[in-house]
Amino acid sequence: MEPGAWGNRTTVTEFILLGLTENIRLKPILFPVFLLAYVVTVGGNISILAAIFVEPKLHIPMYYFLGNLSLLDIGCITVTVPPMLVCLLAHQCRVTYAGCISQLFFFHLLAGVDCHLLTAMAYDRYLAICQPLTYSTRMSREVQGALVGICCTVSLINALTHTVAVSVLHFCGPNVVNHFYCDLPPLFQLSCSSIHLNGQLLFVGATFMGVVPMILISVSYAHVAAAVLRIRSAEGRKKAFSTCGSHLTVVCIFYGTGFFSYMRLGSVSASDKDKGIGILNTILSPMLNPVIYSLRNPDVQGALKRVLTGKRPPT
Repeated sequence: MEPGAWGNRTTVTEFILLGLTENIRLKPILFPVFLLAYVVTVGGNISILAAIFVEPKLHIPMYYFLGNLSLLDIGCITVTVPPMLVCLLAHQCRVTYAGCISQLFFFHLLAGVDCHLLTAMAYDRYLAICQPLTYSTRMSREVQGALVGICCTVSLINALTHTVAVSVLHFCGPNVVNHFYCDLPPLFQLSCSSIHLNGQLLFVGATFMGVVPMILISVSYAHVAAAVLRIRSAEGRKKAFSTCGSHLTVVCIFYGTGFFSYMRLGSVSASDKDKGIGILNTILSPMLNPVIYSLRNPDVQGALKRVLTGKRPPT
């Protein structure tokens, strides 16, 4: 869609992304590093998906959600890293207005689903540990599908709201985005019109997409911790905590970087620190998730070995 279709207010027809660095000597070094990170991330998450698919032991709700998380991680890193790699090869990285708005929409859509899916995973652990007798009925296939559907719907509404709100802003120049992908804070800095409404929407969105899920996760794990501490055997407590440790690690990385990125609207100028946080959010977190979930999980490790060696699972 041409910029004029948004009410003939936008005069900027393209944006220039500064990328990770303007140092020409660093670009040939950064390209293979981030290409490798992308390949490792996509390969790792595809391996997790394959392991869940082929291993009957993993056909349970916890790994259903983990499979969806792997799909989201592949989507998130694909939205940001391949365009960044193109920019590292180009003398000047130009992106059309429509391309920038599209990247913004898909990034917030996928990241938003990620937020709420982590909440659904915490709820699953709460039911499994605190309500084991009713777990199979309260976490049926229908419930699993409904939870993922709710995650997608809420995130779609949030992403559409921000995308439409940004698209009606007046961008009259400059058009240089000090980042390696199109996101809300750097675009706000380029707006020639008021971003007061956008700031309010971002605050409301951060509440529903970040604060509320974080509270629900905290409440779920408070109940889990209380239930685990009532287990008499040390082995039983260790096993219960091990099923939650990986998820809590992913939650801390994801929400830690996310909150730092979007709660800094008071900072007028973008900096290299924002790019560093962006790397943690869009690259490091998706790359580490397969490692975190398989590191202390013998079922996932066994399934991955069978996927890599081509062996069939035991019957």
